[in-house]
Amino acid sequence: MNIKKHILPIIVIAQFFCTSLWFAGNGVITDLVNVYQLEASALGNLTAAVQFGFIIGTLLFALFTITDRFSPSKVFFICALLGGIFNLGLTWEDNNLNTLLAFRFLTGFFLAGIYPVGMKIATDYYKKGLGKSLSFLVGALVLGTALPHILKATSSVFHWKSVLYTTSILAFIGGFLIFILIPDGPFRKKASKLDISICFKIFKNNKFRQAAFGYFGHMWELYAFWTFVPVFLKIYLNLHKNADFNISLISFFVIGIGSLACVLGGFISEKLGIKRTAFASLLLSGFCCLLLPFAFMIDNEIVFIAYLLFWGMVVIADSPLFSTLVAQNVISENKGTALTIVNSIGFFITIISIQLISVLFQTYSNNNIFLILAIGPIVGIFVLQKKYE
Repeated sequence: MNIKKHILPIIVIAQFFCTSLWFAGNGVITDLVNVYQLEASALGNLTAAVQFGFIIGTLLFALFTITDRFSPSKVFFICALLGGIFNLGLTWEDNNLNTLLAFRFLTGFFLAGIYPVGMKIATDYYKKGLGKSLSFLVGALVLGTALPHILKATSSVFHWKSVLYTTSILAFIGGFLIFILIPDGPFRKKASKLDISICFKIFKNNKFRQAAFGYFGHMWELYAFWTFVPVFLKIYLNLHKNADFNISLISFFVIGIGSLACVLGGFISEKLGIKRTAFASLLLSGFCCLLLPFAFMIDNEIVFIAYLLFWGMVVIADSPLFSTLVAQNVISENKGTALTIVNSIGFFITIISIQLISVLFQTYSNNNIFLILAIGPIVGIFVLQKKYE
C-alpha cells in the first residue's frame, strides 16, 4: 500500500509540538516557585504532578480502550487543545500551589492522549518499517525532553510566560495538523465494544509480555538517567577542580543526542532485526551504568562528556523498538490499548527508580548509589534472551 510521504513528517512535527507541553513546563518551574512565593519543596511536587497525570491518564485511556474505539486523530486533537489550555493555566495571576499542581496534573493527563496516541496513529499507517517510523516519533520526544536544559542555559533571553504561550500555541498547531491532515490510517481496525479486561488479557501473550518487560527494564534506567545527568556533571566538577563546562548546555546535548540515536536505531533494526537491535542497545546502556563509578575518576572532561554522550544514545535507542515489538505482538484492534497500558506502567516505574535513587543519594551521598540504574537493563536483558515458539 502506497502511504503518502507527508504522513510521517506531520505526525513527527505534531508529536514534538504537543509533547513540548510536558517538558517546557519544567523549564519554568523555578520561575513559578519564585513568582508565586512557594516553598522550595514545591519544585519536586510540580514535576511529579505531570508524571502522575500522565500515568493516571494512560491508565484510564487503556482501561476504557479509548484509542481503539474512537478515532485516534480526533483523540489526539482534543487532548492537544485541552493540554494547551491547562498549560496556559500556569500564567493565571491568582495561582497558588494547589492550582499549579492541578494544572500540571491535567496537562500530564491529556498528554496521555498525545504521546501513545501518536504512536498508535503511526501503527495504523505503517506495518513495514514500523520500527523506523516510531524511531522518528520517539526522537521528537527526546528533543522535547532536552528542551528545558537549553531553555535554562538561555534563561536570560526568554520571559517565563512567553515559554508557556509558545508551547501552548505549538500544541494547538500540532493538534490541528493531525486533525486536518492525518485521517485514520488504512491499517486501523476499530474495537467493537468496551472491554476493560483487554488490559489484562494482552499480557497472556508470551511475546507481548517479553516486549513489555523489556520496555519496563529500559524505563527503570531511562528517566532516572535523564533526571540525574546534571547531577553527574556536577559531581564530576566537584571531583575535578580544573574541569570547566556549562552543566545545562552539556545536559541538553547528552539528552538531545538521543533523538539521533533513535533514528539510527530504527535504520539499524531494518538490517539486524528489531529485537536484536533493542537487546544490543539495552546491553550497552547496562554497561554504561556499571562503568559510572570509574568514569567519575577519569581526569579528562572531554572523555567523560563523550562517555555520557554515548550513554545518552544507547539509553534511548531501544525505546521505539520496544514499542514496535509491543504493537507487533497484539491484534490490530488492541494496539492502542496495548501501547497505552505499557506506557502507563513504564512511567510509573520511572517514578519508583527516580525516588529510590534520590532518597539513597541524599541519605548516603555515595556515587555508587547510581549503580542501581543497572537493575533495569539487567532485568530487560534477562527477559529478552528467553526463547518463545
